[in-house]
Amino acid sequence: MKYTITRYILLLSGFALFAQNQPKEPINKLIDAWHKAAADANFNAYFDAMTEDAVFIGTDATENWDKKAFIAFAKPYFDKGKAWSFTAVERNIYFSTDGKTAWFDELLSTQMKLCRGSGVLVKVNNQWKIKHYVLSMTIPNDTIDEVIKIKSPIEDALLDELKK
Repeated sequence: MKYTITRYILLLSGFALFAQNQPKEPINKLIDAWHKAAADANFNAYFDAMTEDAVFIGTDATENWDKKAFIAFAKPYFDKGKAWSFTAVERNIYFSTDGKTAWFDELLSTQMKLCRGSGVLVKVNNQWKIKHYVLSMTIPNDTIDEVIKIKSPIEDALLDELKK
């Protein structure tokens, strides 16, 4: 019994160590290249970085898209040669104990000023892909009341619609 418990503890420790020692560079490169593909309006590179069942959640309360819907929204921007430009100024990356899933949060410099992004990545055929991404605008705490006044009429109407 003592031997089994010791083996189990060593095995769990090994998984934890494996997760901590996962290389972050491939994920940093993927996300940076994904953001660059949008800035360069490289449609194929951008959407190829995402899983087929990917989800993109934008800054507007109505923007919760599966990949197909996100492509329909984004394609006109890419076709015009100008999508969006996000540059990470800070990023944190974390791994599951089995090394097959990673998640991250990032602070971004964008045309909307500072934003936050967070996402989940999975390994597909031994290659990292973006499965879920959430983009949020930051709101300085000192301006929260002003922002609430601006967005209240729009979002109150949306809330009424969603409650129906």
